[in-house]
Amino acid sequence: MLNLDTHILVDALRGELAPVEQRLMASRRWSISSIVLWELAKLVQLGRLDMDLDDREVARTLRRLHVWPIDLTIARTSTRLDFRSDPADEIIAATSVIHDVPLLTRDHVIRGSGMVPLAS
Repeated sequence: MLNLDTHILVDALRGELAPVEQRLMASRRWSISSIVLWELAKLVQLGRLDMDLDDREVARTLRRLHVWPIDLTIARTSTRLDFRSDPADEIIAATSVIHDVPLLTRDHVIRGSGMVPLAS
């Protein structure tokens, strides 16, 4: 299983992944932190993402994802990471730490973490 950050999920939905990302994602189940769903909706609302979340293919892909809930353990872990970033990114990273699921991200700050298990 892989934990996807928001940008990776958006590019997967658009068919715009890099070849290495496609290879990593082809053989593993996809998962996301529940905050990624909020980020998608917020990006659409703000006009920063042109995507129809009600589109049949988009909705079908989102339904297939394993969605990790944000619980107290993840919330507390997000405050104890070895980096500081956007709070949503910290929740996403903490989700990978708590569930020991590799995170697929391009974020250089997160990729520099010694705590977050990264997809490779």
